[in-house]
Amino acid sequence: MNPKNIRITYWVLNIIFCLFHVGDAVGGLSKAQAGIDAMNAMGYPIYLMGFLAVLKLLGVVALLQNKYKTIKEWAFAGFSFTLIGAAVSHFCVHDTPLFIVMPVIFLALLFALYYFWRKMEQTTLRPASV
Repeated sequence: MNPKNIRITYWVLNIIFCLFHVGDAVGGLSKAQAGIDAMNAMGYPIYLMGFLAVLKLLGVVALLQNKYKTIKEWAFAGFSFTLIGAAVSHFCVHDTPLFIVMPVIFLALLFALYYFWRKMEQTTLRPASV
């Protein structure tokens, strides 16, 4: 895959992932009823919605920037923990399969995003061959 295709794939995946999480964060900040119902069903306190929403927005900012690589790595880790935790939480309360599979799908999207980010970093750091 050439560097241009890697960059395009990276940014398409990044935008899809970030848009989903911005939407989720807005729902958390506005205390959407679906979110409240889900938190109640899993036994989590409602105040956690706002906290997680702010963290998701900060994570999105970290993923969209390219200056601070360590911050970006931490955002990838944070989103991984959040998505794994969501899938496990939905599984433990015997939620519908859709609510268990969706975080897993976004985790796979995150892994693909991370893969293409690392490939993009390798292609930009590689010196031009003579």
